[in-house]
Amino acid sequence: MSKAADRAARRAAKAHAVDENGRRRNAARRARALAEKKSDAMPVAAPLDGPRGVRVVDAELVDPSPRGGIAEVFQQRYLLRLIVGRQLAAQYAASVLGLLWSYIQPAMRFGVYFFVFGVVLSAHKSTPNFALHLFAGMVFVHYFSETWSGGTRSVRSNRALLLKMRMPREIFPVAAMVTAMYHTGPQILILTVFCVIAGWHLTFTAVAAGVLGLLILLTFAMSMALFFSALNVYYKDFQNIVSTFTQFLHFMVPMMYSYSFIAKLGDNHPWIYQLYMANPLAESVLLMQRFFWYPTLDDPEKYTNEFPPDLFERGFIMLGICLVLLYLAQKFFSRLESRFPERL
Repeated sequence: MSKAADRAARRAAKAHAVDENGRRRNAARRARALAEKKSDAMPVAAPLDGPRGVRVVDAELVDPSPRGGIAEVFQQRYLLRLIVGRQLAAQYAASVLGLLWSYIQPAMRFGVYFFVFGVVLSAHKSTPNFALHLFAGMVFVHYFSETWSGGTRSVRSNRALLLKMRMPREIFPVAAMVTAMYHTGPQILILTVFCVIAGWHLTFTAVAAGVLGLLILLTFAMSMALFFSALNVYYKDFQNIVSTFTQFLHFMVPMMYSYSFIAKLGDNHPWIYQLYMANPLAESVLLMQRFFWYPTLDDPEKYTNEFPPDLFERGFIMLGICLVLLYLAQKFFSRLESRFPERL
């Protein structure tokens, strides 16, 4: 009985398989028939007569990667605003105080420097309006530090956008510079208010000094951001090197101490004086102090020794050097950017 039952089960399975195959063939045949019926119902386009045209593109092949440099960045201002907003949103995400941190940290640093150098070391006795002298330097050193450090990390931190979108890669260091302006702007406003309270009176010379100092600061900060952002793509150590240098920038410009100390040092060590004054940031801070701090003094003529006698001559020479440096940094960045995707 068991053998007969087994044979019966095999026959039943075979019959079921045959029926299943038959149903599939019937379904395929019906589908073909339906498709032929629909195709017969569709209108048929008339054949085209005449000679067949051949499309010939008489143009040079163009590299799809952007090559406009910084100029192309400012042509795409909408994209620049989006990236700046993205950086600000990412910087203050999940933060309670948010943008206030950009002012709390400089305010605490200002308080410590004023207490140590102004009160303990009595720098306020030899430097009138020492708080404005210090604050005028701190604001612009803070701007340079944030632009330099943020610009150095900018390309690597935006690698997802760089790999997916066509855009001038210089837009990331420029966005870091704009973000630094966003943080520094209210500090400049506070500095201006306190200068007005202290009796600020502007002259043409002071305005010229402010414009010249700002141009030096912008060109030098942008050139350093471009140069080090490209290097940081290849070697990540450069962002640590930059963060180390920015910790000492406050001591390398005359803001916690007056220029007269450097001038006295230069009497015995001229090479130290020339090396110190070769720093574009020091020249920029002196020019900004000439714009903000010097016009608040009651008797400014008594403190002309707080500035080098060739302040403007050095300023114009330094601006020319910074423009050349910016041009070289742009060329250096353009030469390396073609390998950014494979390095990232």
